[in-house]
Amino acid sequence: MNHATLLIGGNQGDRILLIDQATEQIRQRIGSVVALSTVYETEPWGEFDVPPQKFLNRGMVVATTLSPWQVLRTALDIEKKLGRQRPQSSNLNSQVPIRRYHSRPMDIDLIFYDNLVVDTPELTLPHPRMHLRHFVLEPLAEIMPEFRHPVLKRTITQLLHEI
Repeated sequence: MNHATLLIGGNQGDRILLIDQATEQIRQRIGSVVALSTVYETEPWGEFDVPPQKFLNRGMVVATTLSPWQVLRTALDIEKKLGRQRPQSSNLNSQVPIRRYHSRPMDIDLIFYDNLVVDTPELTLPHPRMHLRHFVLEPLAEIMPEFRHPVLKRTITQLLHEI
């Protein structure tokens, strides 16, 4: 059995209902939730054209038999079923830059998968910007404060105190 650490969140629609639905879908499709943080309301991170509504975020650790790539694909499918629409970014002829940050009903990020380190076009583990984001570290510090980042070699609590 492996352990996938996920962060779920969104800032559109009925945010609490969507967090609950995502949590249930993860239980049904990815694995047993062995640690679950409380829900945190956080400021948006990144640049937005219009200041969006605050995000709700929750961290979780899931015991799973799925591979990290299967977890990622399942998480993307759950996002889509809960209303996430990703912008098209494959138009190489477009002169209009694609914004990276968007409001969304649901976002599911795979932060860790055990202590695995992966760097492929499809998947990077640990999540490459997690240590820079208070909205990731705070829920994770609640449920796994002593977990040591496999690359940075610092605990979640240490990383949280550094930002």
